[in-house]
Amino acid sequence: MVEQRDNLVQRLAFWGIPLAFGVMGLKLLAWWLTGSVALLSDGLESTVNVIAAFIAYFVIRYAQKPADDDHPYGHHKAEYLSAVVEGVLIVVAALLIINEAVAALGDPQVLNAPALGLAINFVAGLINLVWARTLIRVGKSHRSPALAADGHHIMSDVVTSIGVLVGLVLVVVTGYAILDPLLAILVACNIIFQGWKVISTSVDGLMDKAVDVSDVEALKRAIAENADGSLGVHYLRTRRGGSVTFVAFDLVVPADMKVVDAHRICDRLEAAVQAVLPGGRVTIHVEPESEEAHGVGVAVKG
Repeated sequence: MVEQRDNLVQRLAFWGIPLAFGVMGLKLLAWWLTGSVALLSDGLESTVNVIAAFIAYFVIRYAQKPADDDHPYGHHKAEYLSAVVEGVLIVVAALLIINEAVAALGDPQVLNAPALGLAINFVAGLINLVWARTLIRVGKSHRSPALAADGHHIMSDVVTSIGVLVGLVLVVVTGYAILDPLLAILVACNIIFQGWKVISTSVDGLMDKAVDVSDVEALKRAIAENADGSLGVHYLRTRRGGSVTFVAFDLVVPADMKVVDAHRICDRLEAAVQAVLPGGRVTIHVEPESEEAHGVGVAVKG
């Protein structure tokens, strides 16, 4: 199951490369036909999408490498590095857009062939919308930060395209060419915001942020229902490492319990945790009842 998940994530990351090139070509064609600074800004963001697609593909391949002597916990966190780089690239694209737009404020140009350019840009935006929703859905369900970040990046491109299309229609209808570079600046501000969200989420992963509250509650229930024979569980910790969730806790057992019996409880708990968090890595420290409880506790049933 894990191998199938990894193969799907890797295939999506690979096909993101030619698709990014195709969308970039369509958007730059729309800019070339119209001379619109706003369409140029949309095209510039798509060039970043191409770079990001390459980075995501190669980083996802590296992150899926099995653990080795130098990386005993695996290479999963490489995906967070990819997501951080992608967030930075989003911000760089926004700054390039602002630079082009500010230069055009002093001499706004009347658009050429606006209908054809907008139609081409609309098709490119539609392709991006379908692809972004696919990447976000698979990235979340398969816990791939790099794939999800790529999807969110492309979705910000979709938002950009919608804003550009609406704004350029206003330019054509009203005849106010100054709206074109002003719109490009507004689009750039939105892109910077999206880039910041991608960066902050990825940094949380690098800093070993705990899993979502809903996952923690499900984890507590699984532990409580499968810890029969023990006296309690405390010091529960969780963290994400790319597609893998790491769980650790202390299991309190009677001081005279045999090692083999404690081991059976641990095996049962590991299976319960992995049922809640597929692919989870579980570390259990067995303690005698004389040890003082600390950290996050779980009330054991029975």
